[in-house]
Amino acid sequence: MDAHKRAANGFLDRFGIALAPEDLKLALTHRSYAYEHGGIAHNERLEFLGDAILGQAVTVKLFLDYPKLSEGELAKRRSSLVSAVALAEIARGIGLGEHLLLGRGEELTGGREKESILADTMEAIIGQVFLSAGPEQATAFVRELIEPLLEDPDRFTVSLDPKTSLQELASEHGFAQPAYEVIGSGPDHDRTFAATVHLGRATGTGAGKSKKAAEVAAARDAVAKFQASRKQTR
Repeated sequence: MDAHKRAANGFLDRFGIALAPEDLKLALTHRSYAYEHGGIAHNERLEFLGDAILGQAVTVKLFLDYPKLSEGELAKRRSSLVSAVALAEIARGIGLGEHLLLGRGEELTGGREKESILADTMEAIIGQVFLSAGPEQATAFVRELIEPLLEDPDRFTVSLDPKTSLQELASEHGFAQPAYEVIGSGPDHDRTFAATVHLGRATGTGAGKSKKAAEVAAARDAVAKFQASRKQTR
């Protein structure tokens, strides 16, 4: 069975969403797959739409659910929830990676786990839900997607600014201030960066389409591992 047909019977069913097979396939089609199959349509336009729908839905939810937060705090939380890191986490949580339509190059280099591809495809899915099911269902879909992130206050606090959280933990526990090792790979037009950072014995790793994104992902990973190790020793 094709990936997009498996997807129709899987990750969207739990949300009560049914997309036409051709619409779902478009949302799952990465440009690398489209190029290798004669230049067929891919999901980048849907990403553009989905990004706007995501931003609006998250903004409204935060505004209504957190009436005591200042504009600045609301903006920080929104930025966290619509970030590539958050979207990739959501995508992994619903098993989106296995359904992606990727070109051979991306397949061989771990494209199904790449943060940027997962995040972009998640936006494309949101965009397609908006077109196919309408604004109300698209908004409900976004709210259900981000709910697990909002339910974990510790993780959410770190996600607002993981690099600052890492620095604060280093100072608190007497560790050296974090130093990031970043390595770039791939062609200039499609560069990917991998970052590593240490917090005591915890080593965080992360990847992204920019050095900053990779460092943020590595910082979040280091904080999570450090906090997990502390819990185990208590």
